Amino acid sequence: MKIKLAVTSVFILTLFSVQILFAQGYKIKTIVIDPGHGGRKPGASGSYSKEKDIALKVALKLGAKLQEDMPGIKVIYTRTKDIDVDLYRRAEIANNANADLFISVHCNSMPPGNKHVKGTETLVAGSHRLKEQDAAIRENADIKLEKNYKSKYDGYDPNKPGTFILMSLLKNTFRDKSIKFAKLIQNSYINRDNRASRGVKEQGVLVLQRCGMPAILTEVGFISNKEEEKYINSSSGQNEIAESILAAIKKYKKDIEID
Repeated sequence: MKIKLAVTSVFILTLFSVQILFAQGYKIKTIVIDPGHGGRKPGASGSYSKEKDIALKVALKLGAKLQEDMPGIKVIYTRTKDIDVDLYRRAEIANNANADLFISVHCNSMPPGNKHVKGTETLVAGSHRLKEQDAAIRENADIKLEKNYKSKYDGYDPNKPGTFILMSLLKNTFRDKSIKFAKLIQNSYINRDNRASRGVKEQGVLVLQRCGMPAILTEVGFISNKEEEKYINSSSGQNEIAESILAAIKKYKKDIEID
């Protein structure tokens, strides 16, 4: 993969700035909430619902709760309605805003024959073995619907998982903090809502690889599971999910900020 010198310089400056920032301490001021998929990219489908719609509803509820409970934090959405937003643009929105945290909301899915599978999981940027990349391959597949995607993503091909490792320039800088936040989210799902947990996983999720800040993608439930599809479509279920993520944000903010 070829990366232009100018882009490389920006990444190096970003890495240097981040190292200084974390060394001196910082406050979480801006959070980007990213409802997965949208428009002509519906994501996974259940028996009666689509991932893009659930993700948007949960994201908007989370943002509203954030603004009410933590008014000092600026909340930015990558979308607020059913529109198509390219993956690179989602990360770009966060990078341009100098965001301190990036939260992407999604639903999980299994093929027929595995509809009993349920639970939550939260992903951080990584480049693990092919057999561990199922969620990343599915979430990255949207780029094939984007015009000129190979040029936009420097030759990245979602059908070749080996290319995940080429998108990891910023990954290690934010790895520990991303994992810390992801674990807080999973613990919140378990302790607050008694949800089944599939843990925290490092995978080659394209939108996370391009974020210049701690970033996670949380799968709030399996849309392919009848019981969970009902839960994640309900107003009460969506509120519980948003409250659990909010609780994780509060704990992360308290732990990570240095006076």
